[in-house]
Amino acid sequence: MTFKSITPGFSVSGQLTTEDLHHAAAQGFKSVICNRPDGEEAGQPSAAAIQKEAEALGLSFTYIPAVSGAVTDDDAAKMKAALAQMPPPILAYCRSGARSAKLWEMATKAQDAAPSSAKIYDVVIVGGGSAGIATAASLLKRNQKLSVAVIEPSEDHYYQPGWTMVGAGVFSAEFTKRTEKSVMPKAVDWIKKAASGFVPEDNKVLLADGSSVAYRVLVACPGIKLDWAAIDGLTETLGQNGVTSNYRYDLAPYTNRLVKDFKQGRALFTQPPMPIKCAGAPQKSMYLSCSAWERAGVLKDIDVQFHNSGAVLFGVAAYVPALMEYIERYDAHLNFESKLVAIDGPAKIATFEQKRGDIVTQVDEKFDMIHVVPPQVAPDFVRNSPLAAASGFIEVNEATLQHVRYPNVFALGDACSASNAKTMAAARKQAPVVAVNVLAALEGKPPVADYDGYGSCPLTVERGKIVLAEFGYGGKLLPSFPNWLIDGTRPSRLSWLLKDTILPPIYWHGMLKGHEWMVKPHTIGAAN
Repeated sequence: MTFKSITPGFSVSGQLTTEDLHHAAAQGFKSVICNRPDGEEAGQPSAAAIQKEAEALGLSFTYIPAVSGAVTDDDAAKMKAALAQMPPPILAYCRSGARSAKLWEMATKAQDAAPSSAKIYDVVIVGGGSAGIATAASLLKRNQKLSVAVIEPSEDHYYQPGWTMVGAGVFSAEFTKRTEKSVMPKAVDWIKKAASGFVPEDNKVLLADGSSVAYRVLVACPGIKLDWAAIDGLTETLGQNGVTSNYRYDLAPYTNRLVKDFKQGRALFTQPPMPIKCAGAPQKSMYLSCSAWERAGVLKDIDVQFHNSGAVLFGVAAYVPALMEYIERYDAHLNFESKLVAIDGPAKIATFEQKRGDIVTQVDEKFDMIHVVPPQVAPDFVRNSPLAAASGFIEVNEATLQHVRYPNVFALGDACSASNAKTMAAARKQAPVVAVNVLAALEGKPPVADYDGYGSCPLTVERGKIVLAEFGYGGKLLPSFPNWLIDGTRPSRLSWLLKDTILPPIYWHGMLKGHEWMVKPHTIGAAN
């Protein structure tokens, strides 16, 4: 394949093969853009397949499909954002290379004409999820005169910790969903667009439509990307053939239907490599399913297997004994260092890559039902930005959550590089810390508050009981309640009441409204 040079930093080509990618890497290309929609012709390699090989070679990859003869301004805007953020030299491809060249031309011509916000906000928050809304609310509780913008394209807002309960039939899916408008603080400017990149040297956030937003201080909390396509065959079979996941709003009810109808056979539950959000959720789905089958009297006829990419059941040892009691009670078979890599839904076969010592083999497992948790990575526009650490996540000081290179940038929630557990409880604790440190930054002062790594994982070991795991950096136990009230290392009915009844209203009416119940920011240097 010949690569046609448009500029020293940008070239185009026709459809790439995996062999072409090796040639591109050898020639020094750093990034690949796919402008060809999947399925244009028979035998065409999918964008996901090219992406997998490109990233294995250390190349950045972005998928910007454009229809032949119908390239739009929106396509050009996305191309412009990619060109600004991806490391050069860049190789873009389509069927012949013509569309990629056209998109480059449109993107570069639009460079000077693209609209840009004239307003410079005191604070721009990227992401209107739990972390973003909580931080905006905490900021405005302290200073109502701040000009704050929240960049969030979604019209819906979800209480994602509730999806495990939806999968168990405890909550309805609708219980976990509200409009984004209903949770957005009224004093902020809601920018209903997708962020596409960061230009911290110019204090700007790039948007997918080609415009930008300027800030004095940036708070980045765009969440984490669920990489469903990383497991071969998964996207084609989700929601059918007994393949489900509580990590999606529309699939959690399917989990509940599968569990209720399941009477005998093999049920598999998977956990991908870390980091993932809510690291306990993969096994929560297993425990609650087993609890339902136990109550229905069919558990003895079900072969339950837990396939964990990691080497231990749970990362904080203090909680493992209680969890192991339930593993034994439900007769669940543990498979450690067993990573799901492919799934054939119609044939009901899951393929795992298993490590046994220094030997890695692929093993096919039949299933009648499988609960899948996808691998998770930083969003593409984060991984390809100047804010990213080597991990792809936004590089912050673990205590202050301030960026290590850009002092007027902070990050929290699932997208930041801190080593805490990625849970809603962590975001709830982080938001006030970021809020007071942002206010200090606006005054030209260093951070004044620190974060101890707190995260909470209510492990639903059976219907009506929870092991309430609460811990911080290094696995240090950080219980919120005295041991006589709730011993977090043992299953508790009171902990179930907390998750089932108390935490949802605390989320909607407390955390998202700037009420910092039990999470007041800790001042640096003050006693704990």
